[in-house]
Amino acid sequence: MGPGFVVLIAVVVFATSFLSGIFGMAGGMILMGVLLVFLPVPAAMVLHGVTQAASNGWRALLWRAYVDRIILARYAAGALLALLLFGLVQFVPDRALVLVLLGIMPFALLLVPRRFTPRVDHPGGAEACGFIGTALQLLSGVSGPALDIFFVRTLLDRRSVVATKAVCQVATHLIKLAYFGGIVGPNLAEIGWPVMALSVLLALTGTSLSRTILERLSDVQFRLWTQRIVLAIGGVYLIQGLMLYSQA
Repeated sequence: MGPGFVVLIAVVVFATSFLSGIFGMAGGMILMGVLLVFLPVPAAMVLHGVTQAASNGWRALLWRAYVDRIILARYAAGALLALLLFGLVQFVPDRALVLVLLGIMPFALLLVPRRFTPRVDHPGGAEACGFIGTALQLLSGVSGPALDIFFVRTLLDRRSVVATKAVCQVATHLIKLAYFGGIVGPNLAEIGWPVMALSVLLALTGTSLSRTILERLSDVQFRLWTQRIVLAIGGVYLIQGLMLYSQA
């Protein structure tokens, strides 16, 4: 990898970790889209998983007092079931499918009637969230918008939402690393350990600096800007994915 690529990845990782540190999502979507431009899908999944596991892990540590551990345990049960099923088929998506899924996810929330919106604090909700979130991680590399569907209408405040989603995301990113790094087995030489180490460092830095901004947001502002940002990003990716399919 050339120095230009390393600098680009460094800037994107820092910026997206800062964004995710505020809203608990969106940054991972942007990072995945950038990585797909330069890397094969399995390698992009691995670098994305390393970076996002570090970013979410540090965010979960910073807000650990607000983590709902019961929701986490139930989420993990659903996530492990998804890993078991994907491990049996060992499916690797192509770039177009990843982009289309990235684009569709944010709009799913708008299509679900309010009375039918699943919630992690309802019976079976956290388990379904874990299964669906992990399945989407293994298909598209990102599951933040899907998790938001399950979290957005709970009674948790913004800090509990960010903290609990962060630790749930750590679980799914580690599963993604196990799947693409072990089961499918990409060539890690395409990434390089120095790039992964730099990505982790910048992810931690961006996440730490975002804490002050999140403290200043109200719960209303938090939910409003989260929706606006992910819909804009999703629209761009959906168009890109459909264009790739049309060219094929």
